Amino acid sequence: MSDPTPNDVTREQAEEAVRVLLRWAGEDPAREGLLDTPKRVVKAYRDWFSGYTEDPADYLKRTFKEVEGYDEMVVLRDIEFESHCEHHMAPIIGRAHVGYLPTNRVVGISKLARVVEGYARRFQVQEKLTAQIAHCIQENLRPAGVAVVVDASHECMTTRGVHKRGVSMVTSQMLGAFRDDARTRAEFLQFIGIHGGVR
Repeated sequence: MSDPTPNDVTREQAEEAVRVLLRWAGEDPAREGLLDTPKRVVKAYRDWFSGYTEDPADYLKRTFKEVEGYDEMVVLRDIEFESHCEHHMAPIIGRAHVGYLPTNRVVGISKLARVVEGYARRFQVQEKLTAQIAHCIQENLRPAGVAVVVDASHECMTTRGVHKRGVSMVTSQMLGAFRDDARTRAEFLQFIGIHGGVR
């Protein structure tokens, strides 16, 4: 049965595209070990790219005001994520650290992790991913500031091209008080275990 997506590509068309790639790689899609591979790949893509079917901002709509005037930093560290590079469709595996300075409301911490997941489960460039997370939180919670640091390894660099393993890329986006106040920024970086010059 056909499984249409928002762009009208059916499941059957997606599976046939996988068979074409298998043939292009030099394989026989009809051999026993590969018969169900197109179905498995399409099912995996549904999971890996589920971020296209959701709006991460929706996770930030329910907030809490009864926090006894709490206005200090809220930090969620080590949010593990998997994404895919939009240039080579190769995995990006990493961790995000998210902090914000609430004004009059806070959000459940699991929602911050869901914002990261919502953007990570799309084809990405790490710099864009970092900015999307920060701006989503800033626009929806209206805090005094937002800080996001992403540390990830890119399989497009470790399994092809220069083949450099053990290399990670660190990106950051600082908004509001985190950009304007060096002490606030330093406190956040200390919380997440980074000292020095991330800006």
